[in-house]
Amino acid sequence: MVDRAFYKRLFILAIPIALQNIVTYSVGLTDNVMVGSLGEVAISGVYLCNQIQIILQMLVAGIGAALIVLAAQYWGKNDKESTKNIMGIGLKIASACAVIFFILVFFFTDQFLSLFSDNTMVVAEAGKYAKIICFTYLFFCISNVLNATLRCIGTVKIGLYLSIVSFFLNVTLNWVFIFGNLGAPALGIRGAAIATLISRLVEFSCYIIYMRFMDNKLKMYFKDVLHTNMELVKDFFRYGLPVIMGDVLWGINLAVQGAIVGRLGADSIAAVSIANIVFSVVSVGVYGIASASAVIIGNAAGEGDLQKIKAYTKKLQAVFLIGGICTGLFLFLIKDYVLLLYNVSEETLNIAKALMTVLSVTVIGTAYQMSTLTGIVRAGGATHFVLINDIIFVWFIVIPLSLIMAFVIGAPTWVVFLCLKCDQILKCAVAVVKVNRFDWIKKLTKEFA
Repeated sequence: MVDRAFYKRLFILAIPIALQNIVTYSVGLTDNVMVGSLGEVAISGVYLCNQIQIILQMLVAGIGAALIVLAAQYWGKNDKESTKNIMGIGLKIASACAVIFFILVFFFTDQFLSLFSDNTMVVAEAGKYAKIICFTYLFFCISNVLNATLRCIGTVKIGLYLSIVSFFLNVTLNWVFIFGNLGAPALGIRGAAIATLISRLVEFSCYIIYMRFMDNKLKMYFKDVLHTNMELVKDFFRYGLPVIMGDVLWGINLAVQGAIVGRLGADSIAAVSIANIVFSVVSVGVYGIASASAVIIGNAAGEGDLQKIKAYTKKLQAVFLIGGICTGLFLFLIKDYVLLLYNVSEETLNIAKALMTVLSVTVIGTAYQMSTLTGIVRAGGATHFVLINDIIFVWFIVIPLSLIMAFVIGAPTWVVFLCLKCDQILKCAVAVVKVNRFDWIKKLTKEFA
């Protein structure tokens, strides 16, 4: 009976999160396919812009993850006011980051894009997209923090519903603005950026309306966002900063990987873009379970139930492995059919096929180690460990090995890509030892008058 209740709660949280991720990444996939019809230069331009977006996305994901680590424990002990306070802290930090990114991208567009490719045609095309897409940053950051807050209190369906609305709106507007339908001008890559901007503005507005007028758990008011508990601010940075830094460094890692790939040629850039977006859609279940696990472990840590945490941890590890194997097999079986959607060169298709084969293997490692370290260990309070582990693997193994393969040995794109993903397998050894020692369980909450 306990097992049934546990798995029911896990999948009640995980399925809407996974479905939301499917919809979110499907927006990227449809953008990818629609812009891909304009040719390799256009799709490569969007890929370059996405490297900047990835850094911001990982930064705001880190803020959201830090919020969940702390707020889930306060919600677990039924402290609503502290939960709202932590959300306000996250919103302020995320908004400041969005403004900084907007200023840098809008005023220094070419300088940023040149970091990721030396192809002047691709950089010029990317600049058209970047000048518009940077206006989405503030809406994107606030929406993600609000979504993270709702997840940590167990409200996950609203994020799914809003993502579905955003998806259909984005696809429709892509059709209108990219190709010039319904009397609109054919704007090409600029049209894709305009469609994304409108979609994110609508999504942001819906989150604000829901949090203010429809949510009956937190019952947020604007004054709750402005109010700041300095003790919680200190705790947010004490426990949350390693989480934020970890995700930011991961975003920088992905951007560096993008810069490496960006110098392998337009075919390789397009192939990596295709492989990554398909992988993102297929692997949503893996990330959904990891996110749900973080909430469950965080709530249990807030309750202070050590035996419950240990029992949950053992069950979750089995779920992670099964999920990874199923995801890898599914990706391997569908890769040839998905590539039929793309109007790109034969060389690009062949490279993309090899890259998806690599991902179908490494996703097994991703499902176990990522979910274990971020969904259990980090959510349980050991936020510094995951940061240090990532730094060691990424900056001392993955990046140096990939640079050598790409620019010294001149290895094929799939070999370089394998080196970029090898940490997903290597980290499994660390994860299995760390999580089963149970020395990561920490109660982070305090008592407030």
